[in-house]
Amino acid sequence: MTQTRPVQIHLDDLDVLGMLHNSRYSLLVERAISAFWAEQGWSIDPAVSRFKDVCVAVREFKITYHAPIAGAGEVLVDFWLDRMGRTSGVYGFSVLSPDRSVRHADGYRVNVNLDPATLRPAPFTSEVRAAAAQLRRTPSLS
Repeated sequence: MTQTRPVQIHLDDLDVLGMLHNSRYSLLVERAISAFWAEQGWSIDPAVSRFKDVCVAVREFKITYHAPIAGAGEVLVDFWLDRMGRTSGVYGFSVLSPDRSVRHADGYRVNVNLDPATLRPAPFTSEVRAAAAQLRRTPSLS
């Protein structure tokens, strides 16, 4: 299911032309996905996290830009899980105007769950899989 989070763009996110700098789009996606997982009880601190999987790294990030974002303000980030494998997951995302009339960017991000001691890929726990199930995109029936 697609999740949506509003994300704030600040003045320091803008380039010299007053548009959102291309490097900041990945930060918008990170903020949206992180907000979802924080709501589920995830924390980078294993002492307070609901989940044992606290060491997750981005392996790949692909973005296609469609329309620039001019000025500070709020945008929407839609995101979902296209696939969840044994040790990695693929998020799809779109960055949209607040009224959803403009698609500014879209793409995907691959995360890998790591063993904190070895920094090698490790299987996701059943708790993370259960929480991630609500992000699974259901195929359209057409």
